[in-house]
Amino acid sequence: MPLRARLAFFGGGVVALALLIFGLLLYTLLSRNAVTNQDDALRTRAHDAAASVVTVPGQQAPVAPSDLSKSTDVFVELMGADGSVIYSTGVLNGAAPLAAPSLLDQATKHRGAFATQGSLRLYVLPYGGGYVMTGQSVRVVQSNVSGIVVFLVISSVPALAAAMIASWLVAGRALAPLEATAVAAEEIGRTRDFGRRLPATRGRDEVAVLAASFNGMLSRLQDAFESQRRFVADASHELRTPLTTIEGNAGLLASREVGDAVRQAAAADILEEGARMSRLVDRMLTLARADSGLQLALTAVDLKSLVDEVCRQASGAHPETRLTVSAEAISVDGDEDAVRQLLWILLDNAFRYARSTIEVRLYSESGWARLVLADDGPGVEADDRERIFERFYRADAARSGSHAGLGLAIARWIVAEHHGRIIAGEAIIGGAAFLVDLPLLRAS
Repeated sequence: MPLRARLAFFGGGVVALALLIFGLLLYTLLSRNAVTNQDDALRTRAHDAAASVVTVPGQQAPVAPSDLSKSTDVFVELMGADGSVIYSTGVLNGAAPLAAPSLLDQATKHRGAFATQGSLRLYVLPYGGGYVMTGQSVRVVQSNVSGIVVFLVISSVPALAAAMIASWLVAGRALAPLEATAVAAEEIGRTRDFGRRLPATRGRDEVAVLAASFNGMLSRLQDAFESQRRFVADASHELRTPLTTIEGNAGLLASREVGDAVRQAAAADILEEGARMSRLVDRMLTLARADSGLQLALTAVDLKSLVDEVCRQASGAHPETRLTVSAEAISVDGDEDAVRQLLWILLDNAFRYARSTIEVRLYSESGWARLVLADDGPGVEADDRERIFERFYRADAARSGSHAGLGLAIARWIVAEHHGRIIAGEAIIGGAAFLVDLPLLRAS
């Protein structure tokens, strides 16, 4: 069943329940009121009769008694002290109604008493040496109440119909933005037009919040789609260059007309480009795992020992560049392999652009383990210091060269997984500086 129909039926059901409760309360109230009015009338009639009647033993009623099985008029009956009927203005089944002895006792005790006997509502009032009894058929109350029931039933039908129609219209108007959202989502999914937006609605109701949330989701989808498209395009470009080099050198190796020197150079190029492709693929896989929600397992890591070890290995691989290290004894809560990869990324970047000197400092400051890695290379322009952490982003030619921009993106992810921060800036020795803050390991 459509949601609009369900809302309409729900609204009608709520109104029906409200009408039922209202009808029951009104029925109970009017029933009691009708009985009370009848009792008041019987009491008043009894007092009037007791005040005006003159008892003559053996005298008959001045008027012909009415048949109480058919009449709904109030009858008056005069009784002696023993409850015997002196005269009555009404008969039931051919005889004057008799009051039960318990009713007479209650009337004597309370100076008047009510009771319902069969189809009659009775009131007995003691006077002088006897009793005056008034009564009326209970059909009077039933007739009044049944009329109210008929009125409630008849009036409820158009009320329910109006409630159903109103619920249908209100539900349609309320669900219209949802339907528009569903249609827009279907069209966006079919056309992949993530630049499309829902029209903004006034107010701060649920529909406006939904539209704003949907537009925000579309913005994030558009950013993710554009980022993915750029990533694929840049990755294809980066892979095409080494593949072209490998293909050309493989052709040289397959040729018989080249000398040994050319063959050795071609083989060296193939090895270099193969290693470059391997690093690129590894970094792409790392970023793919990061995008899939990979979380690092953090344990206690001796950061000083790790920095000293990686810097020693890097210095041995680049003897032409002077590398100075100053590290305090610091431990952090981290993933040792990931931190090692972070250090190699920053050092590879520094060795690629440094002219002659690289400085590495490790110290603690305000609850952070601060790692500063600086080089005396061309540096990074202020406008590019944030964007260099984007995937495949290249700054100016002096700082970018032909290197694929994935390392710093991985570095930022590693630092974020350690709940830290990484910033690019200007080094005192003239080049670029990267500052990494990681939370210190808290004492247990």
